[in-house]
Amino acid sequence: MTEPKSSPENPWPVSKLNGTVKKWIERLGWLWVEGQLTQINVKPTWKMSYLTLRDTQEQISVQLTAETALLRSLPTPLKDGDRVVVLGKPSFYAGRGSFSMYITDIRHVGEGELLARIEQLRKQLAAEGLFDAARKRPLPYLPTTVGLITGKGSAAERDVMSVAQARWPAVRFRVINTAVQGANAVPEVVAALGQLDADRDVDVIIIARGGGSVEDLLPFSEEALQRAVAAARTPVVSAIGHEPDNPVLDNVADLRAATPTDAAKRVVPDAAQELAFITEARSRKNAALRGWVHRERSALQAVRTRPVLADPMSSLTRRREEVGRAVALIRRDVDYLLRQESNRVAALRSQVAALGPSATLARGYAVVQVIPRDGSGPEVVTGIVQSPPGSQLRIRVADGSVTAVSMSTTPAD
Repeated sequence: MTEPKSSPENPWPVSKLNGTVKKWIERLGWLWVEGQLTQINVKPTWKMSYLTLRDTQEQISVQLTAETALLRSLPTPLKDGDRVVVLGKPSFYAGRGSFSMYITDIRHVGEGELLARIEQLRKQLAAEGLFDAARKRPLPYLPTTVGLITGKGSAAERDVMSVAQARWPAVRFRVINTAVQGANAVPEVVAALGQLDADRDVDVIIIARGGGSVEDLLPFSEEALQRAVAAARTPVVSAIGHEPDNPVLDNVADLRAATPTDAAKRVVPDAAQELAFITEARSRKNAALRGWVHRERSALQAVRTRPVLADPMSSLTRRREEVGRAVALIRRDVDYLLRQESNRVAALRSQVAALGPSATLARGYAVVQVIPRDGSGPEVVTGIVQSPPGSQLRIRVADGSVTAVSMSTTPAD
C-alpha cells in the first residue's frame, strides 16, 4: 500500500518519517563494504563493540556494531587505520534517528590485494596520460615560499625545513599539518593541497612523509589524491620516502624525491654552492677578458709596427710619384701625337697647294670664263661653242684677271 503524501494540512509525524526510512533502509539487505577503521571501542566486558568505518577517499563514515566475541576471534587484533571488508546489514534506529550497520563478518584486506589494486590504478592513470613527462611542470629555480604538507611534529617536517634553510636561509615555508595515514589522510591532504595551490605566494608544494608500511602509505595511492595533484597549477613534489613500493603519487607528481631530505635539496638551491659557481664563473670571465685584452694588445702592436703606420705619408708619396710619372708619360705621348699630326697636316697642305688652281696659274696657265648675257654667274670655257665671237670673257691669271671679247673661234685640227 502506497504511503499517503504529506502536505501542510496533513504532515507526517517524526515517528512515521523514521519508520518509513527504516523500511527503505532494511530493504538493502546484507552488503559487503570496504573502508578504514577508526574509533574502535572494544572491551572484553561488553557484549557488543562499536567501530567507525570511514571511506578511504572522502570524509564519509558509518557506525558499525559487532559482537565483541566476533572481534576477539580475529587472528589479528584490529587497530585504527586497518583496511577491512565487512559483511553487514544497514539498520536505522527509528527512536534515535541514527543509521548504522550490524556486521557479522570482518576481514583484513591483504597486502597483495592492496598492491594489485594500486597497480591497476597506476595503469589506469598512465593510460589517461597523468604520468606523461610533457605535463610535468618545472620547479622554480629559486622558490620564495615553499608549501609543505606533512604530519604534525614529524621527522619529515624537521628534515625538509632544516635542510632547506641551511641551504638557502631566505627561503620561507607555509606548513599545513595533516594526517599522513589512516582514513583522514586523503581528504586532509587534498584540502591542504587546494589551499596551498590557491596561494599565489607559494611557488612549489612538497608532500612529505618519512616512509612506512604498505598500509601506512595507502593514502598516497588513492585516486582522489592523484586527481587533485594532476589538477594543481603549482608544481608538486612527492617525498614519501618509500623505495621498495613507491606510491602512485610518485608517478603523478611533477618530481619524485627519494626522501624528505632529498626533496629539500632538489627544491631549494645551495647558497654556498651557488656562490662557488658564481665565483668560479667570475674567475673564468676575468681570465677570458684578460686573454682577450692581451690578444687585442698584441694585434694592435703588430699593426703599429707596419710601415704604413710608421710613416703614414709614405703611401701617399708613392702614389703621388706614380701619378707624376703617369702624367709625364701622357704628356709625352700627347706631344708626340700632336707633332705627328701637325707634320701630316703640313704635308697635306703642301699637296693641296701644289695641286690647287693658284699653283697652276703661277706656272703660266690661265682660266678663261665666259660671262653670259643673262646676268648669271661666269662659266669656265672648256669648248669653242661656249664663247662665240662677241662673247665677253674674263681671263684669270696668277696675279689677277683680264676682261676681253671673243673675236673669232677656230676648231682644233
